[in-house]
Amino acid sequence: MTNSNTTTIPLSFLDLAPVPEGKTTAEGIAQTVETAQKAEEAGLNRYWMAEHHNMAGIASAATSVLLSHIGSQTERIRIGAGGIMLPNHAPLVIAEQFGTLQALYGDRVDLGLGRAPGTDGATFQALRRQMKDAERFPQDVQELMYFLGDSTDSSPVQAFPGAKSKVPVWILGSSTFGATLAAHLGLPYVFASHFAPQMISQAIKAYRDNFKPSVYLDKPYLMLAANLLLADDDDTANYHFTSAQQSFVRLRRGEKGQMPKPVADMSSIWSPSEKAMVDNALSVSFIGSVETVQPKLAEFIESYQPDELIVTANVYDQAARLRSFELISQLNLFTLQGDAAIA
Repeated sequence: MTNSNTTTIPLSFLDLAPVPEGKTTAEGIAQTVETAQKAEEAGLNRYWMAEHHNMAGIASAATSVLLSHIGSQTERIRIGAGGIMLPNHAPLVIAEQFGTLQALYGDRVDLGLGRAPGTDGATFQALRRQMKDAERFPQDVQELMYFLGDSTDSSPVQAFPGAKSKVPVWILGSSTFGATLAAHLGLPYVFASHFAPQMISQAIKAYRDNFKPSVYLDKPYLMLAANLLLADDDDTANYHFTSAQQSFVRLRRGEKGQMPKPVADMSSIWSPSEKAMVDNALSVSFIGSVETVQPKLAEFIESYQPDELIVTANVYDQAARLRSFELISQLNLFTLQGDAAIA
């Protein structure tokens, strides 16, 4: 049972810039641009990209570079990282990159930060990083915010561009660690419920209970992530979602490859244990017709009371992604056209 008085919230989109099987990276990026433009046309608030490395089916490894291209091909929608995996980078470099994006696209730019490497151990080493770098995440976040702020005039090291840009910083996470850090720093928080929902209740409670007002926020601002794929009927949506399910199985097996084509039956692809693993990891997924998804999504929003929802649709078929955007306005759960409570 859902409450008909569910408050509408802003809706945003998280993209992995998928490269479908048989397509080139350039073709995948062209589809990504089309996706961003469709998200803007549909009235979504933000278009974010995630940093991943050594994955043939994902074209957003050079996240800030691709975000700049997206910014040049859109007009109003906010663009940002969801997120930059900060242990992979020196804070000064990220301040310069996102300061550049802010110089190009003004106050449309967001910077979400994560603690995970976004890749495997060997690739992490190839990035010239060490696993202990993740232990410095709280300090690195504060160093980055310092470079983006107002107080570097007397510093021997400054970010040009970047200084005084005040690019909004978000903390991303899937545990209470990131939630507590965001609360301590008075920053907005994004929980990765689209692939790691196990600690959603604990993380939300940790964030809200420990939040300290800051110059950035006077109260907590929580964004939750979900998989969302709408279609004209449930069977069509579930068919296209098998691409995401296959990708997850391949990732857990350590297999490389581009975004796989959908299949009519997953039973020959995954084992019972793999199915259970994927079902658990992707449990925060709303797949189907508007009529099927509406009550389930409304119940999710009522249960956790997010201030904003960010959704992803990491599938092979571009037409299916675009059709999903066309149907979003029928959900009656979201404040569209960028009328968000936070910049």
